[in-house]
Amino acid sequence: MRRQVQLIGIPSDSNSSFLRGAARAPAQIRAALASTHGNSAAENGLEIGSELHIQDMGDLAITETPQDDAVISAAILAAVKAGALPISIGGDHWVTCPIVQSLAKLHGPLSILHIDAHPDLYDHLDHNRRSHASPFARILESGSARRLVQIGVRTVNRHQREQAQRFQVVEQIPARRFSPALVPVLQGPLYISIDLDGIDPSEAPGVAHHEPGGLTVREVLDALDRQTAWVAGADVVELNPDRDVDGVTAVLAAKLVRELAAMTGAA
Repeated sequence: MRRQVQLIGIPSDSNSSFLRGAARAPAQIRAALASTHGNSAAENGLEIGSELHIQDMGDLAITETPQDDAVISAAILAAVKAGALPISIGGDHWVTCPIVQSLAKLHGPLSILHIDAHPDLYDHLDHNRRSHASPFARILESGSARRLVQIGVRTVNRHQREQAQRFQVVEQIPARRFSPALVPVLQGPLYISIDLDGIDPSEAPGVAHHEPGGLTVREVLDALDRQTAWVAGADVVELNPDRDVDGVTAVLAAKLVRELAAMTGAA
């Protein structure tokens, strides 16, 4: 029997460094998931509503204060207690930190597959240690990850290179000369974090930080398809509806939710 999926909206973007807007993403992703423009099947043939059961938990009551981390953590722990796979949608990338730290308290240190244009390893950005550019620094400091594989990165400055070396468990597979075959098959428990700006802006324009030279959607899907481990949780973050074009990035986010849901194994 496949685990149920709990879809958790996180309308938060106060830790964004350039443009806000990611707080409005959950509604856009839900609308794309429900749209009749396509159907409910994932690429492996599993369908939402038959083999895949997604329970929409609505949006969390976010106040845009540090206390939101506890709200996020409580929702993730409740999903796990219910035997469900938590998939969060929306928000800036900071939200990944409280999610992973909560899951690690239950499962131990996680393997993380991180898709992004940026490593998000800053010690702080603009004096904010909860910046969306810093979640993986906090995750690694807390011992919540045993292995962090970052794919699609293409803006790694000196500070973030030094951070990656300091933490020792970081592996970066840049967008330059990328191939899905380079992505290791990770051991579980596995967490998957997808920042939509990891994908080239020609395919995902609805993000705050356009960084040319990114991964294709096909490359991302093929990298996900390589993973066989038990999935502890996942997120799709950094959709900025204000910059989307004809809703194509929201549609992509919805597809990624379906594909992540289709990775559920037995409870």
